[in-house]
Amino acid sequence: MPIHRRHRSPCRAACGTNWRALIVAVIAATVAVPLVAAAPGDAARPARSAQGPVEAVVADGLAWLEAKQSRRGNWSANEGRYPTAMTALAGTALLMEGSTTSQGRHAEAIRLAVDYLVSRSRANGLIGDPQSDDRYTYGHGFAMLFLSQVLGEEEDERRREELVGVLTKAVVFSGRAQTKDGGWGYVSAQDANDFDEGSTTITQVQGLRGCRNAGIPVPREIIDKAIAYIHACTLPDGGVQYSSKGGGGRPAISAAAIACLFNAGEEDDTHVPRMLTYAKRNLGNIGNNSFGHWHYAHFYYSQVMYREAGEAWESYHGQIGKRLVAEAQRDRDGAFWPQGYIGTVYTTATNLVILQLDKGSLPIYQR
Repeated sequence: MPIHRRHRSPCRAACGTNWRALIVAVIAATVAVPLVAAAPGDAARPARSAQGPVEAVVADGLAWLEAKQSRRGNWSANEGRYPTAMTALAGTALLMEGSTTSQGRHAEAIRLAVDYLVSRSRANGLIGDPQSDDRYTYGHGFAMLFLSQVLGEEEDERRREELVGVLTKAVVFSGRAQTKDGGWGYVSAQDANDFDEGSTTITQVQGLRGCRNAGIPVPREIIDKAIAYIHACTLPDGGVQYSSKGGGGRPAISAAAIACLFNAGEEDDTHVPRMLTYAKRNLGNIGNNSFGHWHYAHFYYSQVMYREAGEAWESYHGQIGKRLVAEAQRDRDGAFWPQGYIGTVYTTATNLVILQLDKGSLPIYQR
């Protein structure tokens, strides 16, 4: 605004020669907040004035993850374990914020994660390293899911071609690693004498579905065999057992199996109603900690409830959000959720996926 010299400053008229001091004081008060030294990670967080408690803990959690990324671009669980799985999970949480490899506040971290996972692609199609990724099918499945979501937004033609090549080989590996009963184990069927297990099966199916959504050819027979496997593992009460060989119904695997069927386009599957009844009976109470793998169970149950939409989702989302906000811990890098067995990166990444589902930013999690 231009200064009109014909008007005498009211402040100057009232204060005489002290008007300069007053102006300096006003300016100092106005800029005081920006002049305070920013805490590490603050550049990756939106202004708190526009945030609710969930949005604030998500921003702080993503900042914490980014601060824990290694220079190579990966994350790891306790004792350096599961680097492929942890990198894919953390990368997915960052991707859900809306950033891509080229745009957004987490673009560099996502790009480094993609570089790391692409570098882990082996000649046989496995994304990971059997030497450092014990139970490597988890990492392979999560990596397929993450990279397939990246592919849909990748603008660089060379990188797109690279991702298509990695994912095409990854699908072939998953097909060869599938057991005769249609499931997957912690390692390939050949390496584990055809052993299968429910949670790794779900990881593979979601990864394959992500690839298919991104335009990567996925033979239908692989998915059909996996669906038949889930059916065979579903007990009369709707619980899904640990393995085709038995093990009893597990709430966590049951929730994951429903999410898997939804991802496969099987919302009208005749097994789903009783599976949902079982899952809601065991997981509907947010405070129920009587079963194992609470965070893993709600990682998938939240996906199921999001697909349910309406009042069911709103009620669940309010409860899970309140609990996760209350349980978050903070340090100089941001917010995190500690976990003993696998590690804090795992728990933080899975919780951030839960809290960001309603953004609908990734095709694999959309209704």
